[in-house]
Amino acid sequence: MKKVKKAVITAAGFGSRFLPVVKATPKEMLPIINKPILQYVVEECLDAGIEEIIIVVREGNEVIRNYFYEKVPQMEKLLVDQGKPERFSEVRNILNLNNLTIINQRADLPYGNGSPVISAQHLLNEGEHFAVLFADDLVLTKERSALSQLADYFHGSDCDAVMGVQKVKYEELDRYGIVDPVEGSVKETEGQIKRIIEKPKPEDAKTNYAQYGRFILPYSIFDYLQEDATGKDGEVWLTDANDKLAAENKFMYKEIEGTWYTTGDPARYFEALTHFMLASKEFSKSTTDLLSSLQAV
Repeated sequence: MKKVKKAVITAAGFGSRFLPVVKATPKEMLPIINKPILQYVVEECLDAGIEEIIIVVREGNEVIRNYFYEKVPQMEKLLVDQGKPERFSEVRNILNLNNLTIINQRADLPYGNGSPVISAQHLLNEGEHFAVLFADDLVLTKERSALSQLADYFHGSDCDAVMGVQKVKYEELDRYGIVDPVEGSVKETEGQIKRIIEKPKPEDAKTNYAQYGRFILPYSIFDYLQEDATGKDGEVWLTDANDKLAAENKFMYKEIEGTWYTTGDPARYFEALTHFMLASKEFSKSTTDLLSSLQAV
């Protein structure tokens, strides 16, 4: 039985739309309630039963390493002395993640969302499938995480690869990579990918399914995902490699039960934060009350 054991989380971008804050704090470490964006993505991997999580960061980024590795005994002692040791429990859980490895993106690679994946190749096993998650994409689900759903689909099908997708409004198609399916393959929430059309006009789109940063890929993706395989703007794009993989393999798309939120710019980050607050048992009422009061003004 095929099993996805490893996951690569790409967190090596500059997040320039968040300047100046990202000069010191990586975009992936911006908070969603009381946890950074990146931690939600890590927890998604844990929910899916991933045995080894590889986070790829840019060189010189020690904030992410410190968050997952650095102990803070003074804080723990203070909370214990104050009779509030439960506040430190989640920090302890983070520090006990023994299956998490953080590496630098190779400095010799071009920019692009495919370069972090290439950087992790030496930690992946030939012949095995692995997951890829973009650290600035969050998926709010009611029960099982997005990667868990994707892995369940992958394990139960005969596909070679699969990506998560979400329906978007037709007037917004020109903001996303949209699925162009193999003719006759489309079912209610799934289908086989022919290619991804980047930011099409509505009249040129075959579906309204947008891809986002959740993939299960074979090791053979590296036949196409290579440092000299640059595309638009001289960057290495995972989508370009996926298109080539799909031309020769059964690459499926699957709609996930949940809602995808990108956190790539301040407005969309705020949207994600608001919806996660509304979904929180602790903060739902106060958030609803606040939004109601703003609407009343």
